Amino acid sequence: MSVAPEDSRPTNPFQEFFRTEAAGGALLVACACAALVVANSRWADAYHSLLSLTISIGSSDHALALTVHQWINDALMSVFFLLVGLEIKREALAGELASPRHAALPIAGAIGGMVVPAFIYVLTNGGGMASRGWAIPMATDIAFALGVLALVAPRAPSGLKTFLAASAIVDDMGAVVVIALFYTRAIAWGALAIAGLILLSLIALNTLRVRRLTPFLVLGVGLWFFVHESGVHATIAGVLLALTIPVRTRISHTSQQQAISGVERASAGVLAPLVRLEHAIHGFSAFVVMPLFAFSNAGVGLHGSRGGGVPLAVILGLAIGKPLGITSAALAAVRLRVATLPDGVNWTALHGCAWLAGIGFTMSLFIATLAFDGTPLLDAAKFGILTGSLLAGIVGAVVVRLGTSMRPR
Repeated sequence: MSVAPEDSRPTNPFQEFFRTEAAGGALLVACACAALVVANSRWADAYHSLLSLTISIGSSDHALALTVHQWINDALMSVFFLLVGLEIKREALAGELASPRHAALPIAGAIGGMVVPAFIYVLTNGGGMASRGWAIPMATDIAFALGVLALVAPRAPSGLKTFLAASAIVDDMGAVVVIALFYTRAIAWGALAIAGLILLSLIALNTLRVRRLTPFLVLGVGLWFFVHESGVHATIAGVLLALTIPVRTRISHTSQQQAISGVERASAGVLAPLVRLEHAIHGFSAFVVMPLFAFSNAGVGLHGSRGGGVPLAVILGLAIGKPLGITSAALAAVRLRVATLPDGVNWTALHGCAWLAGIGFTMSLFIATLAFDGTPLLDAAKFGILTGSLLAGIVGAVVVRLGTSMRPR
């Protein structure tokens, strides 16, 4: 009787998600470092010229002309936001956020981790134009955070990994709302109305139980274009598209789905369209979209990173506000008996994860670009993000390592 090797055992979606995000985080580090090196070298002008190069799609009368930097931030990042939306929907309907008892702790932590950093930023930024960046330290880079956790505590309890991932997903939900409400330029109502009609068509496809992904993706491209033309940031289209992707299959019982998924993982007919699409774009997002975003956005000249109180406000928000907000809110939720600590997780390890959540990198850089694009404050904000994320990551790694080496409570 042969025994299957350990690597061949089926993994659940969260384990696959964790592995991909952890590996993607390592690549993000490499691309961010490469951008910093190039931006502070003799190739800096070539680097910025490449990002400023304009690429047009369409006829001369109706061309969509964007710079390389805009194509990455507005178009490719829509794939990332599509994935974020799919993850949010999956977790809310059938994952860690589906059960109120399981969801209470990461939701409480995420809320604290958004409110406190924003408050600290507002107190220390100096006002004026700089105040537009209040949302920068609210964000958590899930790939970086999970990558550090996997590196320093590979045998960490699954509950600790789940807490960090779920709280980061809730954090992403907050970031999407903030971008939609506070970082949108003047609205072109005609284009927005067309985008609304396309969204209604996508909802109709879901209602009619269409299970083929092609119609959703074709309409999704149209949705992206008209959202972009409306003045609402185009990446919001990715989230809206994700929320319309069907999550149910003809086989609805969870145990049956898991059994079939394990035996016939390659068969698209037994997996929900949402799961199929998530699997299809997860690797592309982690290993193509995010590295390109890191390389095109992390290139800040370290010799000229001024900006009043912006760098300090961002650093304090990420490296103080995040761990303070998450830990305090989680502690309050447990003390009020709204939530409980996951099995095998102690407060030291959870506090370490709160520090890791201060690695804001991707989403923080994205919000900084929306807040300060075209101003000298952008480089200052980037410097604060890189410094604050590095500090939070180092402290978080030490505290998590200490917490996971202790006996569980």
